Amino acid sequence: MPRLDIADTVSDWLTLNPELGAGYAAFGNAVYTHSGLPMRILEAARMRIALANDCITCRNARQSRAQEFGVDDALYEHLLEWRNWPGYSAREKLAIEYAERFAVNHLGLVSDEDFWQRMHHEFSDTEIASLAVCCALWLGGGRTARVLDVGQACQLTLDSITPY
Repeated sequence: MPRLDIADTVSDWLTLNPELGAGYAAFGNAVYTHSGLPMRILEAARMRIALANDCITCRNARQSRAQEFGVDDALYEHLLEWRNWPGYSAREKLAIEYAERFAVNHLGLVSDEDFWQRMHHEFSDTEIASLAVCCALWLGGGRTARVLDVGQACQLTLDSITPY
C-alpha cells in the first residue's frame, strides 16, 4: 500500500511536485537514451541493483527490444551467481560487480585498486562515468519506489531508444 495518498502507479507520485517529477523523468530519459553502454551491460547492472533494492517493479521491468540485443531470461536468472556463471562476458561481470558494490558496499569500491585496474582494463572512463550515473538512478529510484511502496504491483516495459 503506497505511503502517499496517490494512485498506486510507477509515476503518479512524481506528479506531487511537477518540477521535481520532470527533472526525475529527464534523468531517467538520459540514462535510457544516452548511456552509450550495451543493453546487456545496462540490464545486468540494473537488475543487480533491483535485487539489492528488493524493488518488485524494477525486478519485473524489461526492455521492449531486449531480444534484439541478446538479452534473454538467462541474463536475469543468474545474477546472484554472476561470479561463476559462464554466460556473462568479462565486461558484464564487472558491471554487475560494480552495481552490486555500489548498492551494498560503496565505500569498499573507493580503495579497491584491483577492482579499478580491472575496470579500466575493460571500460573507458566515459563508460565508467555512464555506468555510475545509471546506477545512481537505479539505486535511488528503486529504493524510493520500494520505501514509498509505489508501483510495486506494476509491470513496466522500458522503451529505450539508445542505439545499442
